[in-house]
Amino acid sequence: MTAPATDILAIGNAIVDVIAQAEDDFLIREKIYKGAMNLIDEPRAEHLFRVMGPATVISGGSAANTAVGAARLGARAGFIGKVKTDEIGRLFTHDIRAVGVAFATAPASDGPATARSFIFVTPDGERTMNTYLGACQNLTAADIDEATVRAAGIVYLEGYLWDPPAAKEAFVKAATIAHAAGRRVALTLSDSFCVDRYRAEFLELIRRKLVDIVFANESELHSLYQTADFDTAVAEFRKEGALGVCTRSEKGSIVVTAKGVEAVEAFPIERIVDTTGAGDLFAAGFLTGLARGASYRNCALLGAMAAAEVIQHIGARPESDLRQMAEQARLL
Repeated sequence: MTAPATDILAIGNAIVDVIAQAEDDFLIREKIYKGAMNLIDEPRAEHLFRVMGPATVISGGSAANTAVGAARLGARAGFIGKVKTDEIGRLFTHDIRAVGVAFATAPASDGPATARSFIFVTPDGERTMNTYLGACQNLTAADIDEATVRAAGIVYLEGYLWDPPAAKEAFVKAATIAHAAGRRVALTLSDSFCVDRYRAEFLELIRRKLVDIVFANESELHSLYQTADFDTAVAEFRKEGALGVCTRSEKGSIVVTAKGVEAVEAFPIERIVDTTGAGDLFAAGFLTGLARGASYRNCALLGAMAAAEVIQHIGARPESDLRQMAEQARLL
């Protein structure tokens, strides 16, 4: 097996985030489920843009955020996702390439606009997403370049990809190519509502060994196994045989293997501003550590450090020098 040319190749929805502060009563008035990712159509997107307060526009998308975080940690990162040849699509393309992430997916010349996610951040730092998938839904198996996938040490797939039907084929194609090349495949469950929609299919992906590494938070793990008891969910997770990583906010994270469960502490922070991207950056840190051959504990600490940085400011992309932070903490 040849050495990988790319450490981490992330495949997911190419989205630009439109972020605004909001009170809980605004979410209630607009009938928005707090803390979830709600899929919306174009008229709803236009309505929310009209009624939301002053906004910050930042390139986002779960897997794209992970690729950016990995690149900022010094990993060789790539991204596959679909934008349109519009202003927002050009913004996304510029932003992700500017931080050193390889991004060569051909943009769509027609069809729906580049995807946008309207993110409302409440005073407690909780983020609620309302996503218009737009051009994301045009991602197909034809966009998965075999040579690119074969050259990646770890292929990282976001659960949100399971929403657009054509993207499912792209998801499976990438995982199949990666395994044929002796590479590892990681999946993030993305959102508890996403798990509710596709629980049986996600479990099948894990049990068919189409994925080797699974990222989840507590609510996603509860949803996956339909239990309110965390220990029960973890016990079921262990049976799958995959490397499981579950984030638990201020409680830190746990790394689950067939051999046991290891708890890893959270990274200290001064205050929570916006939790957007916390899971994405945790995955970036963990996967970067894994690509470097670090212990699972150090992988989780690296993820905790990256997540701690991103939740202390608005937006899902890091603002500090993550690599320098990791070196100072002796995690790289």
